[in-house]
Amino acid sequence: MSFCADCFKGIRHEGTPEGKWETIAGVKTYVGTPEVDYPKDKVVLFLSDAFGITLLNNQLLVDDFARNGFKVYAPDFFNGDAAPENLFTPEAPPFDFMEWLGKNSFDVTGERVRGVIDHLKSQGITKFAGTGYCYGARLVFNFSFDNTLAVSAISHPSALQPEDVDKYAELAKAPLLINAAEVDEQWPTEKRDKANSVLGGGKFAPGYKEVFFAGTHHGFAVRGDLTDAKVKAGKEGSFEETAKWFFTYL
Repeated sequence: MSFCADCFKGIRHEGTPEGKWETIAGVKTYVGTPEVDYPKDKVVLFLSDAFGITLLNNQLLVDDFARNGFKVYAPDFFNGDAAPENLFTPEAPPFDFMEWLGKNSFDVTGERVRGVIDHLKSQGITKFAGTGYCYGARLVFNFSFDNTLAVSAISHPSALQPEDVDKYAELAKAPLLINAAEVDEQWPTEKRDKANSVLGGGKFAPGYKEVFFAGTHHGFAVRGDLTDAKVKAGKEGSFEETAKWFFTYL
């Protein structure tokens, strides 16, 4: 697995969560439910960054999607072992990234998400959208490869390689949105160019769009410093683009 220092730092946002916690297939899951009527057979899977759905920032994003009419399920696929929030502080104690990653492989976390998906299918859900941030973007690709997802959106992805773009083009049927940062070791210019070359210009028939947010760094859509006008615009813009993508294709 490939990650960078920016995957494990950020700013904690402020707000009051509005969702509810449920245990689904043994996985603690944060659930956002719209106050308006919504399609009962369609849901959004929110697949978080390394800080997990226990991070307030992620819960607030789930709430934002619910406010826009989407039923959202955000599994705690780290099973209580997300990266600790104290990494946000200058006084953060040492954190063994590689040990943590070894315990939280995509096979392990993906199996937990799969259990949630299977349960939701048994309850009548027939169409899934996936939005993934950093770590979660890799899971969105994995669930797109086997066409579990009908619609996909990723923001500042981690652990994706150029060959994954080729695999997406070959196997996936889900329209794909990528919200990209200007400075991103995990999704640098060469990977962006690869995705745009393989999927852009109408080459990927289901649908493809990349949105580039100037003045942003990896993590901006979840953990960016909202006192920075460009970062704030990027966070809000990436959410808006994702919501519009789901309105169009879900």
